[in-house]
Amino acid sequence: MPKAILYRMELPNYTCGYGTAARDLLRQKNFEIEEHVLRTRRETDAFKDKHRIATTPLIFVDGEKIGGFTDLKKHLKATKPKSKRLWSR
Repeated sequence: MPKAILYRMELPNYTCGYGTAARDLLRQKNFEIEEHVLRTRRETDAFKDKHRIATTPLIFVDGEKIGGFTDLKKHLKATKPKSKRLWSR
């Protein structure tokens, strides 16, 4: 089972939709997820400064830094095995 580490923001008055979408996509693709929820603005800003990113979420797959939700979708599409055609027309 592939493993993902997900850092996402969930403040008292705001939940990042891209973070929850990333979590749902990883679950759909049967990833083992280590989830880290950033719960304060101070914690979120310190995290973004540390990793030199402008937005959350931040996703790592099998130790490789993937990026945000859009990057995750691209990564999963690129690593998807191509279907084998049994015959051609």
